[in-house]
Amino acid sequence: MSHVTVCARFRPLNSKERREFGECICIQSIDAENFILKDEKEEDFTFSFDRVFYPGSDQADVYEFLALPVVQDAVSAINGTLLTYGQTGAGKTYSLEGPCIIGCDEQKKGLLPRVVDGLFECIKLSSLSDETINYTVKLSMVEIYMEKVRDLFDLSKDNIQIKETKVQGILLAGVTEISIQDPAEALRSLSSGIANRAVGETQMNMASSRSHCVYIFTVQQESTKDKRLRAGKLILVDLAGSEKVEKTGAEGRVLEEAKTINKSLSALGNVINALTCNPQGKSNHIPYRDSKLTRILQDSLGGHSRTLLLCCCSPSPSNASESLSTLRFGARAKHIKASLRANCNEDKSSKKQADQSPAKDESCERILNELRENLSIEHVKLIEELFILEGIFFDPNSVEALESACEDVTLRTISTLQKAVEDLAAINEGLMKENSVLKTRLTEVERFNAHRIKVGWKGSHLHKIFEAISYFITSVGHSFSLRCRNENVKVFQHPNN
Repeated sequence: MSHVTVCARFRPLNSKERREFGECICIQSIDAENFILKDEKEEDFTFSFDRVFYPGSDQADVYEFLALPVVQDAVSAINGTLLTYGQTGAGKTYSLEGPCIIGCDEQKKGLLPRVVDGLFECIKLSSLSDETINYTVKLSMVEIYMEKVRDLFDLSKDNIQIKETKVQGILLAGVTEISIQDPAEALRSLSSGIANRAVGETQMNMASSRSHCVYIFTVQQESTKDKRLRAGKLILVDLAGSEKVEKTGAEGRVLEEAKTINKSLSALGNVINALTCNPQGKSNHIPYRDSKLTRILQDSLGGHSRTLLLCCCSPSPSNASESLSTLRFGARAKHIKASLRANCNEDKSSKKQADQSPAKDESCERILNELRENLSIEHVKLIEELFILEGIFFDPNSVEALESACEDVTLRTISTLQKAVEDLAAINEGLMKENSVLKTRLTEVERFNAHRIKVGWKGSHLHKIFEAISYFITSVGHSFSLRCRNENVKVFQHPNN
């Protein structure tokens, strides 16, 4: 079993932080793996990670310690994922991209261009040691913007569906894959994709990422001896930063983007909590499907992928609370376990035979037969392929896709039922409190009325008030009964109704 590798990186102070606090910082270095953070209340917190990169650390050091091992794994058909996490303006995008993708100073190059160079260098070395293997590198790039997966290489694909199979795991249906032959071509493709990414200006960042960006490198191997295929996948994720509205000054559309970003990051935190807080020997539900981000990262969190997390922080005392939250997130993620394994060999010829299986879904076949009467065979095949990619039809040869869809519906139904029960319990608790308050008031009125009667005073106004309160209590009880009955009906409705 392998644990998630977690590193912390502190960027240098910016000009605004220097104006407010001078050269004062909230961290105290112990060594390359341990440090102390002082929060806004002057309380000390000690953290221990696999490596700590202090202000002034080199981009090359981050790459060699954190990214190089997963680059080598990808060429060996082992999946790997690297995520950058932290508040907005903490240096996540700079760590990944550097000042720019193309034409950047060698010392400032980010992880992305270094990963590209590393992939082709590892492939070159592997080819020298075994000339019977041919390598192919493919690149995809998507962003998760306002809970929609958008293809950054083809902006017409603005709502890509997430699928799952037992063989391939999580995949993006119909996403553009570009075959890249050398590092220069890869960097040009990355540069064009980054230009399509959603960014916006806030008070903390002139070019704040408004989406989570996912870079997917797939390294395929084909043996010329036995025609077997292997593939390793390397995923880099530039997470949008968590935001506090009072600091970013977000308004309008930017505010809505911030809410969606924070919601998906909260879902990521819930997944990590579920993975790390599971009692020994017991299984619990992992809410991967609560957001597009966690769904895409399902194989990376607790699966068979090597996962690395870079927690990016500001060293300024003004951001101590946000840095503390980021570091606590990283400390929890360290406890996630994964069982690494190379992707199984696949016989290319047997795969083709399986793809040619005559089994067809009856409804799909009926529609296609009607289309064949008016269209050519080539057009019908194109329509069939499009329907399968868009999720309108299931691939008739993919039992896994059908099982995944059934599981998806089941989990969404359970989630909806749980939420309905929680809402009903909250309503019940609120009404019980209101009822208790009203009963207390009624008791006081009855005591007061009894006292007045005892002393011989009978006021018509007091009797009217007493009758009105009694009537109100009865009405509230009746309303509560109806409300509970209605909520019970909603609980057992299907989530799509």
